[in-house]
Amino acid sequence: MSRRRQSGRAGSDGQVVVVTGASGGVGRETARAFGARGAAVALLARGEEGLARAAEDVREAGGTALPLPVDVSDHTAVEAAADRIERELGPIAVWVNVAFSTVFAPVTDVRAEEFRRATEVTYLGFVYGTLAALRRMETRDAGTIVQVGSALAYRGIPLQAAYCAAKHAIQGFHESLRCELLHKKSGVRVTMVQLPGLNTPQFTWVRSRLPRNPRPVAPVYQPRVAARGVLYAADHPGRREYWVGGSTVATLLGDKFAPGLLDRYLARTGFQGQQTDYARSPAQPDNLWKPADQHHDYGAHGEFDDEASDRCYQLWASHHHGLLAALGTAAAAAGAVVVGRAVRR
Repeated sequence: MSRRRQSGRAGSDGQVVVVTGASGGVGRETARAFGARGAAVALLARGEEGLARAAEDVREAGGTALPLPVDVSDHTAVEAAADRIERELGPIAVWVNVAFSTVFAPVTDVRAEEFRRATEVTYLGFVYGTLAALRRMETRDAGTIVQVGSALAYRGIPLQAAYCAAKHAIQGFHESLRCELLHKKSGVRVTMVQLPGLNTPQFTWVRSRLPRNPRPVAPVYQPRVAARGVLYAADHPGRREYWVGGSTVATLLGDKFAPGLLDRYLARTGFQGQQTDYARSPAQPDNLWKPADQHHDYGAHGEFDDEASDRCYQLWASHHHGLLAALGTAAAAAGAVVVGRAVRR
């Protein structure tokens, strides 16, 4: 092992990366993917067992790992974590906000303190992470912040009011910040990645008052699909946002052009489509106030491997939109030439 790796400084690609919510799901896959590139990855999450195992994943992939037990709803703790990261790993190049918590239930079944808690983690956690990153990146006029969003940042759906509201808030925060950075001609970049339904452990440990176990909205993708989208966004932060998954594209376009029709469609399908066929066990974990993975590691995947896809053609298209546009222009020009020749004949 190199002296540089032993010292805990940045990995072979020269990046120091922070990932919140890194003990499971998208955060864990994202941390592992950065580790595979040789980055030094600081992993922030509450559950110590899940966090320790996620750090092992990063090291096994080839990166340096610094696991830090942090509740992102505590701005003082987030700031202290950022200080430690820069002391031990070096200047933060990329900060990825992923951590969230929520309640699956109709609005009238969610208590006021639960809405507050979900908002503090899912929205303010992103704000606190962003502020910690900005305080350090702006002094260097360099760095990238990636907000991990959702199709639900634009389109609210039944049974997920707490989550949808927080993601909508993140979207507004992101847009305001991006405008301000552009105004200042800042070298700091911020981008957002809107995700589809994913096979993550959240459906195992999220607080729920549904009669049956919650599930992701189909079609379901594996969390590594999201991680690929996040890494690409971190490498190409000039775009304001990226959409991952054909269902995300369909949802966002549907909401833009036919929101009323989508309301009625979701009222008819949104309850059944977000629940499995089996009853939720009262013994299942609940991570709203305390981490579910404090003493047990749930990994990156949830319970839906049998239907989750590891492929996403839309993601490839999103990453190569310039090439596709050029090919489309070339095809159109070639077609015009053929038609022109036919007319002349």
